[in-house]
Amino acid sequence: MDYKSAGVDIEAGYRSVELMKEHVRGTLRPEVMSGLGGFSGAFSAAAFKEMEEPVLLSGTDGVGTKLKLAFLLGKNDTVGIDCVAMCVNDVACAGGEPLFFLDYIACGKNYPEKIADIVKGVAEGCKMAGCALIGGETAEMPGFYPEDEYDLAGFAVGVADRKDIISGEDLREGDVLIGMASSGVHSNGFSLVRKVFPMTKEALETCYDELNGKTLGEALLAPTKIYVKALKSIKNAGVRVLACSHITGGGFYENIPRMLKDGTRAVIEKNSYEIPPIFKLLQKTGNIDEHMMYNTYNMGLGMVLAVRKEDADKTLKAIEASGERGCLVGRIVSGEKGVDLL
Repeated sequence: MDYKSAGVDIEAGYRSVELMKEHVRGTLRPEVMSGLGGFSGAFSAAAFKEMEEPVLLSGTDGVGTKLKLAFLLGKNDTVGIDCVAMCVNDVACAGGEPLFFLDYIACGKNYPEKIADIVKGVAEGCKMAGCALIGGETAEMPGFYPEDEYDLAGFAVGVADRKDIISGEDLREGDVLIGMASSGVHSNGFSLVRKVFPMTKEALETCYDELNGKTLGEALLAPTKIYVKALKSIKNAGVRVLACSHITGGGFYENIPRMLKDGTRAVIEKNSYEIPPIFKLLQKTGNIDEHMMYNTYNMGLGMVLAVRKEDADKTLKAIEASGERGCLVGRIVSGEKGVDLL
């Protein structure tokens, strides 16, 4: 009896590490002090030694049941982007610059090429966010996960000078809300998605006119947008972001109030931007109440931020310069903390 006969292939683990090294190398920043395969990842504090009062910010999340679609379609090279996005967007919307990332993959059986494919996506997400992939863990857990399935989660650390942290404390009536376009469903609400649509390879490979000729699987697996560069572009344009919300699980009704201070309320104009076709198809097919849609999904806005009214045009131009799409979607009014969708 040995470990391999118990279901854990150590040699496959070594092979996975070798295959992923080329992807990891492309994410490294000058501050990285350790190589892949060590017991810990080392990152120099030189990145923020010039700050007056550096504050570390962290975020952790996973991809959730969106992975079930990746399993069915055998497409594992983009879910890593989702994993990074869910973490670094949380750091960025607090005003932080993501510095480094670690991932955790748990699988029923270690197929080195599949693991390398997953890490390829993680590395791509890190490059989009400008952070280094400095470590991770691949756990082979036979009997716990089916052989062809895995889970993926991650952890990001960023930094901000305390004076630059986005807290919402200076919000006031008359400030405007800018929304940044999402790529689709992102990585939340897939338990409901999987109840609405048949979860078969055939169904996911079906093209829909409503999706502009895309297959259902292509629309649903579109990677989560990473907004780090857009927020950095806004800052470099000289705009102070007053408050910011990453629209994840809980949609508008749970996430937007999190960026508000007491005595302020957000008003969103639903017709101020184009809702992506996937949400319309999802709502129609599942006969889902509109309130539930806005309480579950991003509905086309992956991030919402507040700026002074006079900074609106400058903000929109900075978002466009970063390669993202933004639009004026609402305003801040006085009132009980919360959000109204009109």
